Amino acid sequence: MPSTLRANIEKTIQQAISDKEYDAFRNFMFEKTYDKKIHLLEEGDKCNYIYFIQEGACYSYISDLKGDKHAIQFSLEGYWISDLYSFYSGNNAIYSIETLEPLSVLMLNKENFEKACCSCPMIDRFFRILIQNAYVALQYRLAKTNSEDAEHRYQEFAQKYPAFVQRIPQYLIASYLGIKPQSLSRIRKESTSKK
Repeated sequence: MPSTLRANIEKTIQQAISDKEYDAFRNFMFEKTYDKKIHLLEEGDKCNYIYFIQEGACYSYISDLKGDKHAIQFSLEGYWISDLYSFYSGNNAIYSIETLEPLSVLMLNKENFEKACCSCPMIDRFFRILIQNAYVALQYRLAKTNSEDAEHRYQEFAQKYPAFVQRIPQYLIASYLGIKPQSLSRIRKESTSKK
C-alpha cells in the first residue's frame, strides 16, 4: 500500500511516480510531531515550511482587530497546509496555523522545495497542479460565500468534506463559512430533522 504522501502525489498528477522520484522527493522532507493546540506558525513570523499532514488535524486562521479568529483552511491526513504568501515571498506570515489534534507532519523548507522542483520535473508538475487547484478552490469559495445563503454553503461543505464535519469543531466550520456559530447550529438541527 502506498504511503499517504505518495498516494497524494499520484492522485494529483493522475499517474504513478517511480520509486526513484518518490524517494528523492521524500528525502528532501523531514518528519515532526506536535501536540494538540500547538502553533506551527504564528501570524507575523516567517513561514519557512510547507506541511504535509500524515496524521491529525490542524487549521490556518487570520485574526481581526478584535482578536477573533477567522478560519481559512482545514487540513487532515493527506492535505497540505502553509502560509504560501510568506513561504514564497519571504514576508511575514498573514496566517497562523494551529493543531486541533496531535499531528504528524512531513515538512519541506524553501531551499529543499526549490531543489525538489528543479531535480524532479514530476514534483515540479505536482506542486504546480496543487497550487493551481488551491487557487481555483479559493475562487470558488469566495464566489459561493458572496452569492449563496448559509444553509446552502454548509450543505455543500458537508457533502464535499464529510471528514471535516466529523473532526473540526463546529465554531471553526462556522467561521470558515462566514456564518455565526448559532446559525450553523440551527442549520445542522434543521438538516437533521429533515432526514
